[in-house]
Amino acid sequence: MARVINTNSPGKRRNAYMRTIAEILRRLSQQSEINQESKDMVAMLVYCLRGVDQTVEESIAAWEKRGYWKKADDFQQKWWWSSLTAKSIEELIVAENWDTLPETMMRLFPHCADIKINRLTRNPEDWLGAYSKLRGELLA
Repeated sequence: MARVINTNSPGKRRNAYMRTIAEILRRLSQQSEINQESKDMVAMLVYCLRGVDQTVEESIAAWEKRGYWKKADDFQQKWWWSSLTAKSIEELIVAENWDTLPETMMRLFPHCADIKINRLTRNPEDWLGAYSKLRGELLA
């Protein structure tokens, strides 16, 4: 029997989340005011950061299962920022403190600096309604 190869690996999904974050940051930097679309994009950042954190946990679990404790620990330290940033953006959304959004975006830029965006490939409909969905989760 042939080996089954999972083409939807945590690394591949993490790269897709990071690409989405980079594109959203570019779009947000072009916005002149906070409107519903920009709120939806900020909420989508939270979902992407949560996704990044989930893929990191999957990778760590696989390495720990094989006994690669040092590699798992180093990897967790490298991606620790994703869960912290997701929590800070969640707090921003709950408090509706949009004045701190530029500072939060600036903390995200270094993590996306190596992602080259020649063309925007993410569909704006992907984050449509994300703000109301996330607020519903956070306030429930």
